[in-house]
Amino acid sequence: MSITLSILDQSLVGENENAETGIQHTVRLAEAADQLGYHRFWVSEHHNNPQVAGSSPEALAGYLLAKTSNLRIGSGGVMLQHYSPFKVAETFHVLASLAPGRVDLGVGKAPGGLNLSTQALQEDYQPSRKDFSQKLVDLKTYLTEQSNELNAQPIPRLSPDIFLLGGSTESAEFAAKLGISFVFAFFINGDEALLKEARETFQRYQKAGTRQQFLLAITVSVAEDQEQALSHIKQKETIKVSFSDGRKLNVLSIEEAEKLVKGMEKEHYSIHVQKTGYTAGTKETVRHRLTELAETYDLHEFIVLTPIVDIDARIASITSLKDAFNHEQTAATKINREVIV
Repeated sequence: MSITLSILDQSLVGENENAETGIQHTVRLAEAADQLGYHRFWVSEHHNNPQVAGSSPEALAGYLLAKTSNLRIGSGGVMLQHYSPFKVAETFHVLASLAPGRVDLGVGKAPGGLNLSTQALQEDYQPSRKDFSQKLVDLKTYLTEQSNELNAQPIPRLSPDIFLLGGSTESAEFAAKLGISFVFAFFINGDEALLKEARETFQRYQKAGTRQQFLLAITVSVAEDQEQALSHIKQKETIKVSFSDGRKLNVLSIEEAEKLVKGMEKEHYSIHVQKTGYTAGTKETVRHRLTELAETYDLHEFIVLTPIVDIDARIASITSLKDAFNHEQTAATKINREVIV
């Protein structure tokens, strides 16, 4: 089966590096991905994190569009709870006007950081503010519909494609019913039973005649041998903190979770450890695993996160991954031609 490969990058900052270097490494990775023939290149939104420089995907996307020629560039994703849907639509309409047909808008429900950054981003919070679901509905309306009174100018010839990023069946159902694509965050929650349920839910509710897609975001590391590839996967678990008011937040460690709930009564929250979804190994090993996932869950595109701080090794990994699938497709084409002859 044909598999499309795309990239999510977080602008990692290595030891003895600064945030500026992390951003420049993302630019190098995008330029390499453009030459290699990847389909999309998305950048993330994290706040107040010295190890991750990507805090403003909409700003970085504009620069990456100018530095590349073929990639679809987008956010993975904009953390919509912090922002006005109208302003987000305006921003991505500007990007789509500059690079028609090459802009994606991935939207996330998480805050992208802990309490301090969330409070700083939401200084204008009003108790009557709309919930996330309504904000996403409004955002889609601004991107796809025009009225006589309020339009997110400029109106581009080709609107950005919109995706909801999430890790639950509820999010998959909401995206399907809204008529937008969904990206399952397997790199955060690697529970295959949940993936199966989310995939089936999306198929059940997706609207006929739309261009909706179900994509899988997964951590991938490719190297010369299994041990080297696995050494790059530092995070094999994430921690989910669920609050009694319905909020959920993924953090990287028990220490972060305990810091988050400090001073709260235990009945107001729960903490769960969850395995991340990743594959690491040689070209052949990783290609086999991704093909297996694609066939099992009817997937046609993977968003690949490669959390290798060293930029040369990160580029080598995405190069090997693309080479693995290019080789497979070339071999399949040769077999088909021989059968026809």
